[in-house]
Amino acid sequence: MDPVIRLRSAVALVGRFPVLAGVDLDVSPAEIVLLQGANGAGKTSILRACAGLLRVVAGEACVLGVDLTGDARAVRRRVGLLGHATALYDDLTVVDNVTFAVRASGADRAGVAPALAHLGLTGRLPRTRVAALSAGQRRRVALATLVARDPELWLLDEPHAGLDAEHRDLLDELILAAVGRGRTVVLASHERHRAHALAGRIVTVAGGATAPAVPATPGDAASAGPPVVADPEATSVA
Repeated sequence: MDPVIRLRSAVALVGRFPVLAGVDLDVSPAEIVLLQGANGAGKTSILRACAGLLRVVAGEACVLGVDLTGDARAVRRRVGLLGHATALYDDLTVVDNVTFAVRASGADRAGVAPALAHLGLTGRLPRTRVAALSAGQRRRVALATLVARDPELWLLDEPHAGLDAEHRDLLDELILAAVGRGRTVVLASHERHRAHALAGRIVTVAGGATAPAVPATPGDAASAGPPVVADPEATSVA
């Protein structure tokens, strides 16, 4: 079976600045892969490249059968990226934000109402402008957008950030349910106990490159320790 993601010596630039400097990564269908590494290691850049938002200028990069070194637009409707920023429109209501994203991706609008209900966005909240929401509510709207679209590939950058304990547990359930439907998930997270418990494989990222992947084991979460913060001088990689 062809991999969902295949990167070989992938290089990406922002301007003339290298943010990926030789990434090798294979991700199989219905797999959960955790990207781990210090702040600034390149995890976000890998996710953005796989979403077709950061151009790969050298090496091999193929996502869902699309060559990202060419025109990456063909992959964007099939991929969902939940980043640090929620990418919502403040002047639109909750339901309009989710509906717009679903229509733009060509997904079925029938998934909007169930997604909102699943994330607890009920009552007056669907008709509330996003500008009036708390940070946690915004995060739930962004998650509802992802759930409503249900893309083939879920790319999650610190997905538990801004969520309370109840919704962190719910997010874990949503991730496992997506994989049960045949979706593929790649996430970067400092919530190490949660992320290690979810992932079937761990890939370490440093300096914009990847180390060989290792299987996740139950002992990984127990021994993970606190997050590692990058050297302040080593901020050259996004």
